[in-house]
Amino acid sequence: MSVQIPYNRDFEVPYGVLEDVAPGIRRITANNPGPFTFRGTGTYVIGEGKVAVIDPGPDLPEHVDALLESLKDETISHILVTHTHNDHSPAAKAVKAATGAPTYGFGPHGRGKVMEGVKLEGGDMEFIPDEVIGDGTVIDGDGWSVSCVHTPGHTSNHICFSWDARKILFPGDQVMGWSTSIVSPPDGDMGDYMRSLEKLLTRDDALYYPTHGPGITDPHPFVRAFIAHRREREGKIIGCLQSGIETIEAMVPEVYADVAPSLFGAAARSLFATVIYLVEEKRVVALDKLTVGGRYRLAG
Repeated sequence: MSVQIPYNRDFEVPYGVLEDVAPGIRRITANNPGPFTFRGTGTYVIGEGKVAVIDPGPDLPEHVDALLESLKDETISHILVTHTHNDHSPAAKAVKAATGAPTYGFGPHGRGKVMEGVKLEGGDMEFIPDEVIGDGTVIDGDGWSVSCVHTPGHTSNHICFSWDARKILFPGDQVMGWSTSIVSPPDGDMGDYMRSLEKLLTRDDALYYPTHGPGITDPHPFVRAFIAHRREREGKIIGCLQSGIETIEAMVPEVYADVAPSLFGAAARSLFATVIYLVEEKRVVALDKLTVGGRYRLAG
């Protein structure tokens, strides 16, 4: 039986409008809907008067203009970035230029993997935070305080922001409200992603506000469903190998039978991430190079 995740795909948003979503929390959504962004990137504003912006969004001038216009009578004191995919961090440059607010992030794109000697491209390669943050870093503002939760996997520099006093987590793309996250090597790491999901289960957050999709009011069952979903994918890969299918290209239509063929390219990257994880766990063996075009068999 397929794992059922309680997505809310009926979630609708107005573009360019700063909405109240909870006391002291507002959201404005960029007009960049798509197969990986759902309705668009949700930029959150926390606090009142002197505020922080979480994930300023893509390089869309109309989105930046709408954000700044909406906050023209307030002061942006902090720009917080969960990670450096192109729908999350590029607008930080324009918001900083207009307000002088410092940027906060785990590091440049791929910092976690670059430290391991992995060469990366893609993503927002221009973003360099003014303030480097890590797991447990506390950022204090006017009437709000958030702690940082490093959750590598979707990207190696992925950070969630926790408003601890209210048990509210801004999980970026670690947990989305409409779909599972893409994990694409070499920066994406399925082992890290699974460990980050397990890490979230050790916390007592009562509410998630993801960057894509609606709020999640019962986080733990949601996260457990994500873990079960990934374990189900692992089982399908094992099944393919048992039936003699050796390549990722041949596995994709079997493992992602519920995905449109137009998304098979992204699905192959995510499947490759899972294969790498299974190789690391010594459950699968690479018959040649560990690449998306390689051949694989079961260990033993």
